[in-house]
Amino acid sequence: MLPTPEHLDLKKDQGLTITWTDGTVSFYAVDYLRKMSPSADQRELREEMARNPLTVLPGTGSDGPLQAIGAELVGKYAVRIRFSDGHDTGIYSWNYLREIDPGPIM
Repeated sequence: MLPTPEHLDLKKDQGLTITWTDGTVSFYAVDYLRKMSPSADQRELREEMARNPLTVLPGTGSDGPLQAIGAELVGKYAVRIRFSDGHDTGIYSWNYLREIDPGPIM
């Protein structure tokens, strides 16, 4: 059985820290979460960037640094994060968050 979150801590200007039931602690920076959004449009952008490294990235549409302005649980399997650039369609399942874990916290 895959581990599930025991505790979530979202710092809007920094990122999301998850303590998992297996004792692992993961930190996902706001920029990383936005880049790795599982939404269809972001997946397509990542695929295009893999094919063409000169792909023009969309602007953030905000005046300041990107922030996570909120989050809500989706059932017992995921979290949806709203970003200051207006993006809010990515639903991050626990399995997906484990797959994209950037590495252990030192």
